[in-house]
Amino acid sequence: MSTSDQDQDQRHEQEQDVEPGGSPGETSGAGAQERRLTPRQARRLRIVLSSVGMAAMAVVLALRIASRSSVLVVGVYGLALILCGVVIELSRNGRTRLGSWLLGVGLVAAVGADWLLIP
Repeated sequence: MSTSDQDQDQRHEQEQDVEPGGSPGETSGAGAQERRLTPRQARRLRIVLSSVGMAAMAVVLALRIASRSSVLVVGVYGLALILCGVVIELSRNGRTRLGSWLLGVGLVAAVGADWLLIP
């Protein structure tokens, strides 16, 4: 992330914390009910979810190789592991929405490929 992106994130977080005419620690009823993740929290959440997905894919890969060693099994789950790593890197660079979509679609595709392609 570049310095200008970090500055924008910090300004955006400060703007969310301070309401016009109010003090920084004070929140209104509507603002207190509508809690949104800050960009930094969203990035960390995606990184954690991708890491958990990567660990789960590694366990499933180990189990599938133990039961049936196939190049197709290694290919499908290897690509899923690479996908999780790409999503972690996207999240670190501030592309959380793209990473979320990619993670969801990729993991569904990996499970679907396992179900359809691997006997």
